[in-house]
This record gives sequence, C-alpha cells and structure tokens, in this order.
Amino acid sequence: VHASTQMSLTSAEGIREVQSLGISRVVLARELSLDDIRQIRAETDVELEVFVHGALCVAYSGQCFTSRSIGERSANRGSCAQTCRTQFELICDGRLVDLGEQKYLLSPQDLAAYDLLPELIAAGVNSLKIEGRMKSADYVANITRYYRQALDAALGGRLVQLTATQVEEMEVSFSRGFSHGWLGGDDHKTLVPGIGSAKRGVYLGEVVAASAGGVRVRLATAVKRGDGVVFLGNRGENAEQGGRVYEVFRGGQSLTTPVASGEVELTFGRDALDLHAIRPGEEVWKTDDPALERLLKKTVREGSQQRRTALTLTVEATVGRPLQVTARAASGQVCQLESAEILEPAIKHPLTTELLTAQFGRLGGSDYQLAHLEANISGAPMIPLSVLGRLRHELVARLDAAAGAISREVTEGSAVQNLKSEIPNPQSLIPNPCFHVLCRGLLQLEAAAAAGARSLMADFADIRQYRDAVRVARGAEAEIFLATPRIHKSGETGIFKAMARHEPDGLLVRNLAGLAYCRQHKIAAVADFSLNAGNELTVQWLCQQGALRVTASYDLTPDQLRTLAAAVPEWLEVVVYQHMPMFHMQHCVFCAVLSPGKNHLDCGRPCDRHAVRLRDRMGVEHVLEADVGCRNTLYNARPQSTWERVPSLVAAGVRHFRIELAGDVAPADVAELMKRMEEKGLGVGG
Repeated sequence: VHASTQMSLTSAEGIREVQSLGISRVVLARELSLDDIRQIRAETDVELEVFVHGALCVAYSGQCFTSRSIGERSANRGSCAQTCRTQFELICDGRLVDLGEQKYLLSPQDLAAYDLLPELIAAGVNSLKIEGRMKSADYVANITRYYRQALDAALGGRLVQLTATQVEEMEVSFSRGFSHGWLGGDDHKTLVPGIGSAKRGVYLGEVVAASAGGVRVRLATAVKRGDGVVFLGNRGENAEQGGRVYEVFRGGQSLTTPVASGEVELTFGRDALDLHAIRPGEEVWKTDDPALERLLKKTVREGSQQRRTALTLTVEATVGRPLQVTARAASGQVCQLESAEILEPAIKHPLTTELLTAQFGRLGGSDYQLAHLEANISGAPMIPLSVLGRLRHELVARLDAAAGAISREVTEGSAVQNLKSEIPNPQSLIPNPCFHVLCRGLLQLEAAAAAGARSLMADFADIRQYRDAVRVARGAEAEIFLATPRIHKSGETGIFKAMARHEPDGLLVRNLAGLAYCRQHKIAAVADFSLNAGNELTVQWLCQQGALRVTASYDLTPDQLRTLAAAVPEWLEVVVYQHMPMFHMQHCVFCAVLSPGKNHLDCGRPCDRHAVRLRDRMGVEHVLEADVGCRNTLYNARPQSTWERVPSLVAAGVRHFRIELAGDVAPADVAELMKRMEEKGLGVGG
C-alpha cells in the first residue's frame, strides 16, 4: 500500500503516523526541496517516491478546494476545473496593480528534474514519478525513455546529460516551460513567471517581419515543413495565432530539410493566419513536430510488442518416460506439464537442446518470451514436432491461468461492512447542539467573546497574537482552540511548542504531525477539514489517534454528509458558514509580484504591509493571506453556508457546528452571524 501525494505528507512526523496502517511507500508532496527530502530520509525508513516530471499544481495536493468551492466538483476526486491556469488581476490595498503581461499568477511552469537524478538518488529516493495524467501514450513514451536513459546513467555513476535536441523533444511533447519546481528550494518568480498557462513547446525564434507572403523569423532552434508553431502576440489579451508551416524558404529557395539558425521565411496555408496582425519582435514557439510524433508512435507500437514476460524452462527428456517441462515466469508464475506420449528412442533425429529452444521459443503471439532453456536429455529420445507444439500452447494457457489466480486471503462478506461494524457507538458528551466561532483576527475574537460565544477558535496569520487570544478567552470564560498551520515540514515542530506554551484548551490540528504532537503531550485536539475525513472509518481512525472530534471534509456532497452524520454523529464537527479556502500554496504571490526577492529570505515580507486580493475572470475579488510558514491561502470572496442542513444534522445526532469568519469580516458583523446560529437552535458552545 502506497500513500498518495494527496495525503500531503511533508515530514517524518506525519509519515510515522501512517506507517501503522501498513503503508510501505510514501509519495511525497511536490513542494519539498532536496534538503527536505534528505531530512525525511534521515528520520524514516519508509520508501520515498518523488515527482520528477510533469505538470505542477499550484496548491498542495489534497489541499485544493477551488473546484469544489466554485463549481461543485472535487479536484481531490479527479475533477479539477484547472482554475489555477486562468487569469487573475492583483488588487493591492484596494488598487489594481499593473503587472503588464503577468496575468497567470497561479500557473506554475512544468517540473523537469532529469538533471537532478543523481542528487535524488543520493538523498535516498526509492522511486521516481512521472506525471502523465490525461497525456497521450506518445508523451509518456517520449518522457519515459529519456528519464530511463538519465536514470541508467546516474545509477552507473556516469554524467546525466541530455542533449539540447533531446530536451527539445520533451518540450515539444508538452511543456509550459521547464523548471526544477520546489526541488531546489523556493524561487517564486521562476516557478510562476505569470505570462502564460498553455502548452508552449520549444522557443523557435523571433519575428523579424511579416508580409502577405509569409513571416520572416530569426531562428533559435530547428524548423521544417509540417511543424506546428504559435506566435504569442498580445498574451494579456490571448491574441495568439498558430498554424502549421507549409514551406520554409531561405534566399528564395524552398528547403526540404530542417534548418536551425539564421533567418528564414515561413509560409502557411491560405487564410490560416492573419499575417498583417503579426508584429516584429513577437516570440515564435514550436508546439508540434509530426516527424517526432511518427517516431514516438513507432516506439509505442514496438514497445507494446516487445514488453513480454521472460520465461525460464527446464526440460527433462528420457527414453521410456514422458517429456517433462517446468516453466518459471519472471512475473512469478510456475507451472509443470508433461507429454501424454512416452519418449521413444530416435532412429534418425534425436532430440537436442537446440530443437527444444527453437520450438518452445515460438511464443510471438503470447505475452511471454523465452529467456533461457535448460535440457537434461538421456538415451537419445525423439518426439514429434506436433507434440512439442501442443505442449507449447498448453504451457502458455497454464501460465495465463496462473497469472489470473493470484493467491489472496478473501474475507467473508463485505470487508468494508465488516470494518464499519466494528466502530463503537459512543454517547455524546453534550446533550444539546452548540456552535464554535473561528476568528482570523484579535478584534473578531474580542467581538465574538463579547457577543457571548463560549467556544472560540483562533486562526491567525501572526501566531504571536495567540497569547492575546488566550487572554481574551480566559477573560470571557470561554474555551479556545488555536489552529495549527495546514502543512508541517521538518524542523517546524517548534510551532506546535510555541502554541502549546500559551496553554489553550486545545489545538485545531490540520496535519497528522500536529495530531501526533497533541497525543504525545496530552493536549486536546480537534481534527480539521484538511485531514479530509470523508467516511466513518477515517473519522474513527483519527479519533483513535487522539482527536476529540473530526471536522467533516469539505469535499462531501449533501447526501454524503448526511450518510457520514448518520454513522458517527458524536465524533463530527460540521462547518456551516465560511469563506472556502480554495488554494493552499507553497507558492507566495506576495513575494512573486510585490517584492524584488525570490523567497522568504529576501522578500522583505510584503504580506505584513499589504492587503491583497486576486480578481478572477468574473470580476470577483478573493482574499489572499500568508501564514506563519509563508504559505498562501486564497479564500473565496463569496461566503458559503449550509444553514438549511442544520436541523437534519441535529436530528441525526450531530452536536458540534462551526462558523468561520473571513479575515476582512468587521467585528460589528460577528454578532449578527452568531445570532443566525442561535436562530437554528444552537447554543453558544463551551
């Protein structure tokens, strides 16, 4: 069992929590650097799998609720709407910031770490992951062959060095521009240049001039007839044109072979482009190479034919006895068979190892390939070729049957239902339903306490204010839970210690490392939405790890939430009013566009001085905030509520509900929200 990157595992502490489930390999979050990976390897012996190539999500996998918030579909369940690849405008302190061509503020370049394989191996990585979701077989074949080549070189102690042509071939297959992602550490400007989100391919050159006849281009790489190209034009307005090259001219002569330097004139089919709209200086990118595609399709075809399972055969051939064959497949199957006929002494052509190898090697129509045959021949026997043919066909049939009969221990009935039947039925500790108020600023917290809230949660960007939050709660005789960051990396356990030092009533934990810390230090904990509890077995497990109760996942449909509430109502806490946290990112937009620096070491912390919103294509302005780890969260501008579900959830036995305030909610509005909760028959908590 492997732990998906959807589990947001970013530290040894979190990994240790899931090892008890029998997990043998962890696919690490893509936001880890090589130093992070080395630290994890030093603290755990579980196998580590790391992404090395493909598209990068701007949000942590498992922590993106944008598609759910905007379109009622779940990115965590494979239905991502790719909102991160769309245009956003930056509103800083209430004013639109002119960023020029930087419109795609949340669209990272693609990951390409072929040259980092020696360092990944040295860091203790066991497996490399190529992202190929929704890509063609040609793309997979192209990328995989070069990583296979690079990995073989690295394992052999040789220099990993792909040629410029090989890298170009990977870029043409699919590329938004290559980068090392987060493997080299945070470099927010390089990771998200912001000038595009679509496939670009390979930079071909620059437009020198355009006329009614064609486009003159100064080349940076090779071009030929049939290549697909795109002229970027005004990227901010998506004024791009593309087409397939009809002919390539130099000095008035049509070229039939690729040309890689100097100036050429490219012509296109009639009315394929508006040539008058193409301007000198525009970038030209090669997005398609038919010759490469033909080569890759051939590679895929040949690969599917050649990828067969190796067989080792042992043959016993003795006069007066049946021919006996033992087959061992590289995939693990073993079978034995013997001929119905007794072997007779040969008169002219005795049986030889060469004859057996030739006959049993005729496996072209099967999934097997003869790798080795060992024959023990005694008494110069003979056997008809027709008998060997029948044995060969029977051998393949038995191997196929053995492959489909993998030995498993099968549970009687439904394994899932059996596990669910073991869940205890705890009694609720409180007879009446109550609500908890999560505040994102000290003034909000004071307003909630003054309005009578007796169960408070503090989720502040500046955790130094948690001391004051506890003080306010104590003065109001209210309980208070402090929210941890959603992500925990190696070396960040000190954040939990700093929070516990203020002696709150407990922590609202948002990662498995935080849950482990609370259990080990006997601190009350509520598991938050980011742990993605969508079924009763997950809820039970989190409670077994020390959670008092578990916040229902934001990915649940109304019907799924009702089903979960019916199964484990006493352990649930349901958020019924909030501004959905859409993207949770290692990428810092503050640093990328409001600072000359590249990461938290030299950015000057513009997040401390400016209020930032991102305006989407519909004109909606979403609040952007940075946490203590400089990770950004984009909150939906529109509040989402499920007030109408409260009565049915109360009837099902749910006793804990929560309202979450956005960071810009005025203290004067807090009491009004609390009043709405009380109108639903919910107490003020505590």
